[in-house]
Amino acid sequence: MTVLIIVIVVIVLLGLIVAALYNGLVRLNQQADEAWSDITVQLKRRYDLVPNLVNTVKGYAKHEKSVFEDVANARSQAMQAQGPAETGKAENQFTQTLKSLFAVAENYPQLKASDNFRDLQDQLTDTEDKIMASRRFYNGVVRDFNTKRKVFPTNIFANMLGFKTDKEFFELDEAEQAAAEKPVDVKF
Repeated sequence: MTVLIIVIVVIVLLGLIVAALYNGLVRLNQQADEAWSDITVQLKRRYDLVPNLVNTVKGYAKHEKSVFEDVANARSQAMQAQGPAETGKAENQFTQTLKSLFAVAENYPQLKASDNFRDLQDQLTDTEDKIMASRRFYNGVVRDFNTKRKVFPTNIFANMLGFKTDKEFFELDEAEQAAAEKPVDVKF
């Protein structure tokens, strides 16, 4: 009888441990999905701002057609990207084309003085800050999920519970990382 009670207690404890591990993995998985959703919301906001910005610049710099086409193509590719890795690559390309658009704007003082252009630029800067904050939060949750999936005793049960792969980080490429760490040169 004592052996039966011990076996039952061990089974119940093991069940509670597995349930706690599973619930922890589910919670982190849901947080990562929510964080990725936050990133996509901010990226969509940026995609929606860019056509207005392009149209504003177009009004002043009509002969810069290739820059506008490059921005439109990069925006389209970024909007179609799926998953953190593909989105990260497309976003890096999109950011580079936006820099070329702002370089064009630098050549037109009357454009830089335009209230509409400054407002769009401020909104875009705010959106970029929100994207960066969302990216940091997402990568933190992904780090926590991947770590929890790999540490003992969770690593024993993670595959059995359906958590077989790590989540992808949303990372900048090396050139973008260097640009992000460099101070921004603001000119008015």
